[in-house]
Amino acid sequence: MTDAERFPLLTEHGRQMLQRLREHPHAPRYTAQCGNRLTADYLRRVLAFEAELNAGSHDWSPGAPPKWLDGFVEMCFRDAPFYRRYGARPANFHDIPTIDRADLSREIWSFVPDALSLDDLIIYATSGTTGHPLTIPSHPIVGACYTPLIRAALARRGIELKSGRGQVACILVGYQRRAYTYPSVTPHQDDAGHIKLNLHPGDWRDPDDRAKFLDECNPEIYTGDPIAFAELMKLPLRTRPRALISTAMGLRPGLCRALEAHFGCPVLNMYSTNESGPIAVEVPGAHAAPDPPTPATSPPLTYFHPLQPRLYIEILDPDGRPCPPGVRGEVTLTGGLNFYLPLLRYRTNDYASLEFRALQPVLVGLEGRPPTLYRGANSQIVNDLDVTGALHHLALPQFALHQLADGALYMKVVRGAADQRQIREALLPLFGSSQALTIEEVDSLGDKVVQYTSDLPPVHPAQT
Repeated sequence: MTDAERFPLLTEHGRQMLQRLREHPHAPRYTAQCGNRLTADYLRRVLAFEAELNAGSHDWSPGAPPKWLDGFVEMCFRDAPFYRRYGARPANFHDIPTIDRADLSREIWSFVPDALSLDDLIIYATSGTTGHPLTIPSHPIVGACYTPLIRAALARRGIELKSGRGQVACILVGYQRRAYTYPSVTPHQDDAGHIKLNLHPGDWRDPDDRAKFLDECNPEIYTGDPIAFAELMKLPLRTRPRALISTAMGLRPGLCRALEAHFGCPVLNMYSTNESGPIAVEVPGAHAAPDPPTPATSPPLTYFHPLQPRLYIEILDPDGRPCPPGVRGEVTLTGGLNFYLPLLRYRTNDYASLEFRALQPVLVGLEGRPPTLYRGANSQIVNDLDVTGALHHLALPQFALHQLADGALYMKVVRGAADQRQIREALLPLFGSSQALTIEEVDSLGDKVVQYTSDLPPVHPAQT
């Protein structure tokens, strides 16, 4: 594929930007070539999405679903083979069966609506901790709509993206042994540069080139995950972005504060899935904590504002019934920006409660996993939220805590993120001084990790 095919709207200054990023003496060893594939018509549709996004509020409230929902459900039952198998559409929306990642994994093709052309279909694979890796169908318009969503998230912090011609707008950083990396440009920012980079030294001719290249690119923002941001802090960068946006996994409060202090800019925690795209962004101030923090301090509740105008969020109990506002349950999605993967009551395996403030929905206490209860050394019940609270003052980019069948705890943490003594001092008051705890330091836990797990039978707080 040529640049003309990868970048249908490529300008001369866009071509120069690509050449600069590809041939820079400190550039990494790029491992892929990727373009935006945006035609003039596709770009118009992206701008129309941005206009709808900027128009304002979500048009739903408790007991009153959004106006667009009825037409979306009708399309799913008419055009998507998977949903068509349900038969007649139920009169009540809540009688429609829920789906989960396993359904998508088994036959993703059956979710693509019949009416859509396959000419510009994009397929990409994702990993998963649930045992259900996905191959997701998508389209150039879908990927291009991430930029308006990022703009909307930044606007909540009073930040307006200004980068354009001749500048690097965004660098997506990762830290993996193997990753797809490439330079690109985006026409809705006047062919500003966008780069996907791997900070792992193995992707560079010289590890010192990382800081040199990033400084000379001087991106307006960085996006990435906590592991990559922890590595970014180690580099001797002279330049500073206007914001960092964490999207790939949960960002712990301690690391968020450390990043904000180091880079002198806001750090946004965005809730996103590969299936749906960006869902919500954390409200400012959620990382406030007592000074000095103590191991017994409970974590401040997180509050996330939904972003997409055509994404309906339900909170369901284990039996699939809607939870009342303020009651915690599983985040379940309908709609979304990926029209090649229409989601109809998709259970995310993430948990939160839903409240309405000034008639707008807010996700409260979002956690990317089902709740786990542990047993302490004296058989006391320890909630995973208490573990989160005990560790929230530590700048841990990633960790996983597992309880074995004999009650011993086994914890994996990213190497160098925190002193093992600090971790023990945080956890042992919760579990008891005699609690067996093994801590292993690793380079990475992978792209995704189930943070809290246990081999013990499920317990209830009343069982003491």
